[in-house]
Amino acid sequence: MAKQSRKIEVIDLFSGVGGLTYGLRKSGLSVLAGVDNDQSCAYAYEKNNKAKFIPADISEFDFKELNKIYSKDSVKVLVGCAPCQPFSSHAFKLRKDESDARWNLLDHFIRGIKVVKPDIVSMENVRGVTKTDVFKNFVSELEELGYQVDWKVVYAPNYGVPQNRSRLILLASRLGEISIPEETHTKDTYVTVGDIIRELPKLEAGEISKQDQLHQSKKLEPINERRILQSKPGGTWRDWDKSLLPNCYKKDSGQTYTSVYGRMRWEDVSPTITTQFTSYGSGRFGHPEQNRALSIREGALLQTFPIDYDFGDFPAAKLSRHIGNAVPPQLGVVIGKQIQKHIKAHG
Repeated sequence: MAKQSRKIEVIDLFSGVGGLTYGLRKSGLSVLAGVDNDQSCAYAYEKNNKAKFIPADISEFDFKELNKIYSKDSVKVLVGCAPCQPFSSHAFKLRKDESDARWNLLDHFIRGIKVVKPDIVSMENVRGVTKTDVFKNFVSELEELGYQVDWKVVYAPNYGVPQNRSRLILLASRLGEISIPEETHTKDTYVTVGDIIRELPKLEAGEISKQDQLHQSKKLEPINERRILQSKPGGTWRDWDKSLLPNCYKKDSGQTYTSVYGRMRWEDVSPTITTQFTSYGSGRFGHPEQNRALSIREGALLQTFPIDYDFGDFPAAKLSRHIGNAVPPQLGVVIGKQIQKHIKAHG
C-alpha cells in the first residue's frame, strides 16, 4: 500500500504557455514546473497552472536542478513536446539532412531522462518525427535504460480535440508495460467547429470584441476580402472567379494545392491550428459564415484551452504563436488519465 500512496509529480519540458501542463493538471496530476526557453510564456504558464516556470535552454540545462524539485519518494513523471517545426511535413519537403539544431532536442530530452531517472516518460510531437533516426535513437535509448515503450501516431479528433491533426504520442515506464490511451471518440461523436465557436459574438475582419480582447480578427487585404466572399464552407479556390486566383494557382504545378484560402465547415473538425491560424491565406482558416479568418479566441478554443485561460497582454502575433505552438490541453487530459491508470496497476 505504501507504494500506491506515493505522490505522482510531473515536470513539463518545452512547456510553452502550459497546454500539456493544464491538461495533466485537469486529469488530476500534480505538475510542479515547466521548462522552456521562451520567457514570454512565463506569465500564462504560471498564471493558469500554479506551477513554476523555469526559463532555460534545454540544450544547456543542468537537469540536476529538476531533482531538487521532485519530492524524495514521489513517482516521477517527465513529459515534453520538443519544438516540432523541423519534423513537420513542410520541413521534410525542404530539408531532410537533420542539420537543424532543433533535431538534437530529443537527444537533450534523453540526457535529462538519464539524470532525472523518472518512473514515467511521455512525449507528444508531430507524426514526421517518427521517420527520423533521432526518434529511433530516442526509443532505443529509452529501452536500454530499462523502460517499456509504446508509441503511436494518433488522430486528435479520436481523443476529443476538434482539429484535423495527427500527432505522435509516446509513453514509457520503468514500472511495467504501458500502452497508448484508448480512443474516446468516434467519427459520429467528434467535437466540431460548430460545437466550439458557433456561439461566439459576431466579428468583422479587423475588429476587436468589446467583451473579449482575445476575440479579435486580422484585417483582410482587399483582394482577400473579395476571395473570402466567394469561398464556400469546405470549398477551395476553385470556387473563385479566375481574376482572383494567385499566380501560383494559374500554373499546372499549383492545381492540387488546396490547403489554403478555405472556409471551415460547422459540422467538421477544424484544420490543424498552427501559429498562423489568424491568417486567411495561411491555411483553411476562414470562418464558416463570417467574412474573416479565425480570431485569437477561436483558435485558443479549438486548441481546447478553456475560455478563462489567461494568455497575458501580448501583441496578436505573439499570442497566436503561443497558442499555435501549444499541445492541446485535451490531449494532456487523456495522457494524464492513462498515466494514473498505469501507476495504479503497476505502482
